[in-house]
Amino acid sequence: MPDFKFTPQYIYAYKSGELDNKIKLSEKILKKCALCPQFCGINRNLEYGKCNSGIEPVVSSYNSHFGEEPPITGIYGSGTIFFSNCTMNCIYCQNYPISQLGKGKRVGFEDLADMMLYLQTKKCHNINFVTPTHFVSHILKSLRIAVKKGLHIPLVYNTSGYESPITLQLLDGIIDIYLPDIKYTDDSIAYELSGVKNYTYFNRLAIKEMFRQVGLLEEDSDGIARKGIIIRHLVLPGNIRNSMRVFDFLAENISKDVTVSLMAQYFPAYKAVEHITLNRKITKEEYETVLNYALDLGFENILIQELDE
Repeated sequence: MPDFKFTPQYIYAYKSGELDNKIKLSEKILKKCALCPQFCGINRNLEYGKCNSGIEPVVSSYNSHFGEEPPITGIYGSGTIFFSNCTMNCIYCQNYPISQLGKGKRVGFEDLADMMLYLQTKKCHNINFVTPTHFVSHILKSLRIAVKKGLHIPLVYNTSGYESPITLQLLDGIIDIYLPDIKYTDDSIAYELSGVKNYTYFNRLAIKEMFRQVGLLEEDSDGIARKGIIIRHLVLPGNIRNSMRVFDFLAENISKDVTVSLMAQYFPAYKAVEHITLNRKITKEEYETVLNYALDLGFENILIQELDE
């Protein structure tokens, strides 16, 4: 059985009334949406924002997931809730039917809360919100319902790392485990491959703030994450220098002790099959070049993946 001695932060926020305050603030933000760095200013109660999302949360799927990093997956799996649509437009997205085409079902706040509780009954170690940024207000409302009904396991915020400071303010004291990407260290590459501006600026602000909130990864006696940050980086073909700079940033601004998931599972998907650089898998040499660079810098807490041949 999972060890539930750890008390998630949102329990305290609920008891103190801080969760209610955050919900009220999120409702105001949603009327002139600034939940992501697109800052489209759309009233999401009446229209769809640039994320193609409105007043109702849209969920693609929810279940026990065993493909996350070991501290997140654990023994019984991570309770993932995959949200549809996205704040970015990555041409290589492996989940593009969900993120770009919006495949999913509109659900109510009670429904979303019940999903969390269902995943808890399946002994999942955490509730893992995947691509959640554009639905943060909806998540907070549903969380209040779920806590009233007995939710008590940690929350994971599984994100592209393209976050606005105001959204992270809403999440302070709510999220236990941050699982953000650092996709790019060059804004021109970010715009070409993901269609967003100022990715590096907002991503670096976000990583620093997430680290301030939860710190280094903390695990229980079974090696299950209870609090902290795990930073993900997907190595892209032909972009080795970009990957090296990720570790330069972390060494200079975060900590060489931070846990980094260095991902090797890239394959051409969606529009990447026609891209001059991204139309192939990464090579073993590319992955090992990045890994060795990180090790030489002094990083030790690197979650390494086997490269699919």
